[in-house]
Amino acid sequence: MSERKPSILVVDDDLAIRELLKEHLSRVGYAVLTAGDGDQMRSELGSARVDLIVLDVMLPGDDGFTLCREIREHSRVPIIMLTASSDETDRVVGLELGADDYLAKPFSARELQARVKALLRRASFTRSDNPRFVLFERWRLDTLAHELISENGQATALSGADFALLQLFLSHPNQVLDRDTISDVTRGRESMPLDRVVDVAVSRLRQRLGDQGRNPKLIKTVRGAGYLLAATVAYACE
Repeated sequence: MSERKPSILVVDDDLAIRELLKEHLSRVGYAVLTAGDGDQMRSELGSARVDLIVLDVMLPGDDGFTLCREIREHSRVPIIMLTASSDETDRVVGLELGADDYLAKPFSARELQARVKALLRRASFTRSDNPRFVLFERWRLDTLAHELISENGQATALSGADFALLQLFLSHPNQVLDRDTISDVTRGRESMPLDRVVDVAVSRLRQRLGDQGRNPKLIKTVRGAGYLLAATVAYACE
């Protein structure tokens, strides 16, 4: 039996971009679906298994932000958002809504391919020889279901970016992680000057952990150096 090809859904109202990306991604081994707006996207998601979505911000009808929020209500499928070339606001808002990565237009098909490959590898990476649960403070991370479970049993589904960032902190407790290390693990490249996406990702994770306020206790800011998870970490199989 042949191995199933990963399926990519490209959502963009520009027909030329959809055809270009379909041709390129198909050539390197992906099954590619396309949609020109939110309605077509919903139709594709309702009828086919999709492993990753490439989602343009500027769309007719519901924009990419609205669609990203809608997807995150029921799915953790990796999302790469396509943004205006110089609009940092688009990038920050997309990541706050649960997108896993962004790519500024214009971009090369080869760069998109690299991002797709990195996100699919991250999404599928589960090590069966590791315990399923990571315990820290009053939380339990289910590494199989990608859920954060509170001490009263309430479970919160994490996006791919949130899960990867939390795993990074948990694998390096009480160690300072610089911005480039965090960016490289969560987005596959070094952070650039004035790039706020690492700070946004940390802020979003703090919200998930109830670690907000002027002086966070769990994920601490180390001025001029990066961030540190101040916690004792343990593991459990069940």
